[in-house]
Amino acid sequence: MEIPRPTEADVEFFRSTVPDEPGIEVRPMFGNLGAFVNGNMFSGLFGSDVGVKVSDADRTQLEQVDGTGPYGPSERPMSGWTTLPASWRRQPEQVTEWMGRAYAHVSTLPPKKPKAAKKSR
Repeated sequence: MEIPRPTEADVEFFRSTVPDEPGIEVRPMFGNLGAFVNGNMFSGLFGSDVGVKVSDADRTQLEQVDGTGPYGPSERPMSGWTTLPASWRRQPEQVTEWMGRAYAHVSTLPPKKPKAAKKSR
């Protein structure tokens, strides 16, 4: 499975559309970026694709929009995630709105517990 890499323009666009909300952390994920709240990812950059994890009702609404699709590797898309239309690059406020919905949804989930450190042998 080959993982696409984002361009600098992709990274800049993604960072510019992440909501300015408390507790958000943007960090690298497999050569791409993820936006997290309480340790849970709510939006991600996969190559040039921006994906969001929204509520089931919001996802049903979002998937009615032309240009949306599965998020992640085509061989193994991420369940519960939707890629935003590439045409929204010209409408960053649409991306920010859906990232905000994703943030609102994921921030209601329990915080992710850190994985225990592996014991050295």
